[in-house]
Amino acid sequence: MVYVNAGNDKAKTGRVLEVLVDEKRAVVEGVNMVSRHTKPNAKNPQGGIVKKEAPIHISNLNVVDAKTGKPTRVGRKLNAENKLVRYSKKSGEEIK
Repeated sequence: MVYVNAGNDKAKTGRVLEVLVDEKRAVVEGVNMVSRHTKPNAKNPQGGIVKKEAPIHISNLNVVDAKTGKPTRVGRKLNAENKLVRYSKKSGEEIK
């Protein structure tokens, strides 16, 4: 779950559907909706206007802390097995 902290959809939360690593963008469920005009085809015989999510830059997103339910920054630290893990700066819990 992520929180949108900038743009037209500010203060919305959603689940990440896809991450575009090369473009530094992510597609978030229900955020940054755009209208696409489509011709009739086998998949969509009626055609018309279809609403879908567009990618949003990852700098405009924050991870939602599982413990508090609020947006948080993410840090990295070594755990007991000497593996680098991400953790929530707000609660200190490990992010999985």
